[in-house]
Amino acid sequence: MDGIHTSSEKIKSILNILDELYPDAECSLNYEHPLELLVATILSAQCTDERVNKVTPGLFKKYPSAAAYAEAPLEELEQDIRSTGFYHNKAAAIKGACTIMATQMGGKVPADLETLVSLPGIGRKTANVVLGNAFGIPGIVVDTHVARVSARLGLTRNKDRDKIEQDLMGLVPKEKWVKVCHQVIQLGRNICIARKPKCSVCPLRAICDYGMDKSTPKA
Repeated sequence: MDGIHTSSEKIKSILNILDELYPDAECSLNYEHPLELLVATILSAQCTDERVNKVTPGLFKKYPSAAAYAEAPLEELEQDIRSTGFYHNKAAAIKGACTIMATQMGGKVPADLETLVSLPGIGRKTANVVLGNAFGIPGIVVDTHVARVSARLGLTRNKDRDKIEQDLMGLVPKEKWVKVCHQVIQLGRNICIARKPKCSVCPLRAICDYGMDKSTPKA
């Protein structure tokens, strides 16, 4: 892990505090089955989950299957998701992935990482969101919040998200992978924000590299 050492006691403390702080943390995207979660996760890139959840009810009703997305005119799909931003790329990813699922996979979302990431526009983050929440298959989701908070806590020195994922997989017990990511995302949204993190009210400050550094008086 790039020379970084984190004690098991620190990891246990972090996990315990997160359990106390966010005991009910879960995916904030609304969905009823794997395809809906896959589409919602694609839409959530560079967009708030709140905005995605406003768009998806009508979208899911209009496109109830992978085949429906595959058959949709690209320009029409783009307009349907326009308010989520980057709609050209997102529409192409949704249509491309759904075309393969509809023609080669019986319209089903594959339940394994290797196949998921082989689909157009699907990276490890999106794949792990779907696997962990729709299929119960453990995975570490590294979004901007998880990357930032993990670095501040001293759990990784890496910038590359795939390497951060590997670091966290080596530190966090597998049965905690899915939930801890939801908890860290909540922490990143509410306390450990990108600019001016609220270290003074953070219950993790005493065991956080960034927080302890902020506590040290400057000579």
